[in-house]
Amino acid sequence: MKFIPAAVVAAVLIVCPVQAQTTAKRPAKAAASVKKAAAKKAGPAAFDKAAVEAYVRHLLLWNEEVKVVVSDPKPAPMAGFHEVVVNGSARGISQDETFYLSLDGSKIVRGTVYDIKQSPFTKELGILKNTPDEPWLGTPGAPVVMVEFSDYQCGYCREEAKTLRANLLKTYPKEVQFYFREFPLDQLHPWARTAAIAGRCVLKARREAFWDFHEWIFDKQREITVDNLKLKFVEWAQSKSLDVLQLNRCLDERATEGDIDRNVAEAKALRLNSTPTMFINGRMFPGSLPWTQLKTVIDWELNYSKKKAAEAEACCSLTLPAPAPAKK
Repeated sequence: MKFIPAAVVAAVLIVCPVQAQTTAKRPAKAAASVKKAAAKKAGPAAFDKAAVEAYVRHLLLWNEEVKVVVSDPKPAPMAGFHEVVVNGSARGISQDETFYLSLDGSKIVRGTVYDIKQSPFTKELGILKNTPDEPWLGTPGAPVVMVEFSDYQCGYCREEAKTLRANLLKTYPKEVQFYFREFPLDQLHPWARTAAIAGRCVLKARREAFWDFHEWIFDKQREITVDNLKLKFVEWAQSKSLDVLQLNRCLDERATEGDIDRNVAEAKALRLNSTPTMFINGRMFPGSLPWTQLKTVIDWELNYSKKKAAEAEACCSLTLPAPAPAKK
């Protein structure tokens, strides 16, 4: 589809024989006002969904198999642009991409708009809904908050779990609070969702047993299948003196699947497509990270929080004036 610039559209709308003569007689200020209003009105006409779709397909290598939906434009966080979300989906996988389209439709910006007065991770922190009901470890109110999205059938997630178990609380007993989110990749891992439901059943029945389950299922990952998961889960629950009938009922009724669905929705809002993915004070790190790299980031965040606290204290402290030295 041929794209029509807004300036051309505005010209067609404004310059007809009668109106052109009328506008010419108006004072320059009034004419400029009319022109500005017309240009503003022309903005939606300059938004061509088909042109945006074609451009994004070419940019992202989305072929005909990918279904593309372009949202209606909405105000962007920067002047002179519309915000447009383009969704691509295929084979049960969905991905959102945010673009900023200039009002005249001629320029597309892909990226993140930051407010220098706010944290660069304000958007992510607003999506991450950390509550006491979630599985967590560490110290509430700690200066560093970590959130991991994980899949019980993912080998890289197993390695990340081992790394965190061996190092996190031993190195940072009071400085970190860690939250765990289940993000089963259903297209790849057939028993990951059922395992996530089982884990939440344990959390609901006896909170302190959840991390035993978390450790157990990752350790036994290579032995578990779709067919034997429930049997092995029951055996583990019996070894921990848990109420097996209650857990069986919870698992059979998939009573905690709503918790998993909320985590998956949160992951999609954050545009995640792989596990494990870690957020450290809102900063995203996809993939399994070695402890040295995790520690470097945690230390960076701790130093940053100390610096900000010192600046805030210096900014707002009050001191009485010292007495003037006596004259000799």
